Amino acid sequence: MAFDQTNPQDDSTLLARYATGEQSAARLLTARHLPRVFAHAHRLLQDHGEAEDVAQEAMLKLWKIAPDWREGEAKLSTWLYRVTANACTDRLRKRRTVALEAAPELVDNSPSAETGLITQDRQRALHGAMQSLPERQRNALVLRHFEALSNPEIAAALETSVEAVESLLSRARRSLAINLSHLRPSGISPKSGQKLEKEQVNEKQ
Repeated sequence: MAFDQTNPQDDSTLLARYATGEQSAARLLTARHLPRVFAHAHRLLQDHGEAEDVAQEAMLKLWKIAPDWREGEAKLSTWLYRVTANACTDRLRKRRTVALEAAPELVDNSPSAETGLITQDRQRALHGAMQSLPERQRNALVLRHFEALSNPEIAAALETSVEAVESLLSRARRSLAINLSHLRPSGISPKSGQKLEKEQVNEKQ
């Protein structure tokens, strides 16, 4: 997560300042992290209201642990991703009885009506395929491809090993390739998709 370039102080310093009662430090941390926390929650939940609630819960937890935060034990952004992912997982488990068709649709901003329908259909399919993944696979995939975290950072956020993250990503990509194979343009074979998946898995961290 990129820091605010206009303020050189790191997260631990700002959190320590907040713990002493300095509200300006809290404002800086909020501006720095809340948008990413909300975006991460929204990608996992696909619900604006719930994502706002989770983001607020995550920041409240941060303020509560501020006095006990020890510099060097964890990266604050990684800690927030973990708290957010856990909160989203809890909410998703409560939704299990809700039909997939009732899940919120992704916003379609394409200019053409025809293109919009096609894009909307693809977005629904992707959303459905993502929601069908086990929680840890979905969390790993979102952190890797939407939040652009490295595998070691994902491992820290999910409290697992880098090898386990690689396995989660590989299985998630394989499942998505199978579930979305009907959207593959003609001329692209499953082997091509497998090759792409292999290249992605072997990305340099």
